[in-house]
Amino acid sequence: MSTTSVRLAIDVMGGDFGPRCIIPAVARCLEQIPGFNVVLVGSPEPMASLSREYRLPDERVSFVHTSETILPDDLPASVLRGKRDASMRVAIEQVRDGVADGCLSAGNTGALMVLAKTLLGTVEGIQRPAIMAALPVAGKFCHVLDLGANVDCSARQLFEFAVMGSEAVAELTDIERPRVGLLNIGSEINKGSLRVREVSELLRDSRSLNYVGHIEGHELFQDRADVVVCDGFVGNVVLKASEGLAGYMQDELRRALTGSFALRLMAPLLRRALKPMGERLDPNRHNGAVLLGLQGVVVKSHGNADQQALEVAIGQAVRACQSQMPQRIAARLARCRGELL
Repeated sequence: MSTTSVRLAIDVMGGDFGPRCIIPAVARCLEQIPGFNVVLVGSPEPMASLSREYRLPDERVSFVHTSETILPDDLPASVLRGKRDASMRVAIEQVRDGVADGCLSAGNTGALMVLAKTLLGTVEGIQRPAIMAALPVAGKFCHVLDLGANVDCSARQLFEFAVMGSEAVAELTDIERPRVGLLNIGSEINKGSLRVREVSELLRDSRSLNYVGHIEGHELFQDRADVVVCDGFVGNVVLKASEGLAGYMQDELRRALTGSFALRLMAPLLRRALKPMGERLDPNRHNGAVLLGLQGVVVKSHGNADQQALEVAIGQAVRACQSQMPQRIAARLARCRGELL
């Protein structure tokens, strides 16, 4: 990771565990990431006591105190009108005002997207931002977008997602020309809805994208593409189904290891052998979904993320800031503008 200095604003009150999980993760990242600085945004008392407990360095940490918290069931529209002093909103304002290079929150996804789009605005040429995250495949990663920000998308918007995803993955993974695929029900050109066929034609004609064609659901995990594009409804279902399947497989393995006397005797050896697979499938090790298309870096963590998962998300946010992702996406879109619908 680059040593370029980064200041990240973190919504300390977001997520299921709030400050008692976020502060230890911040402390660990301050030890491990050179040039990492943080603005902690939230209620004064839990931040102060936990910061003393974990001995956060004064010269690398600042605090912004807030009096409100956005709840999981708060409607995005109501958040825009009210809760002006909510920790999530104030954390995004740190990016808008140039105090921080990026923002991280584990709070309400809908509220985060609406607030980020309203307060930061979108990159020129982008109609809608998208959420991108990585799925572990064949020892590598497949980055999927959109994962829930846009339930229904036009062909133009899907093309924009492909451009943004390609540029973001090139920066985050050092893959010079990421393979871009379009999630579909079949590999044939004439398969899929009218909208999918429209964007498929546009992607095939694009000179700037390394388009590899349609990707079926099972091919997501076969290293067919580095970036896979779909609308937010399909993407969110894929993400949650994948995480559920990973948890189911781990539970089945645990039950199998305790299912017979012979397997119980072999359990320590089998656990060591299966540990790398379990780590690859663990969603916590791939935490941190980037909101692409905004004029600022915003990263969403799982709401139920533990300390290790939050450390991963912080690292993801720092890399996005160091790569100046919004500026790079804007430049890439400017080059591709003639290919848009």
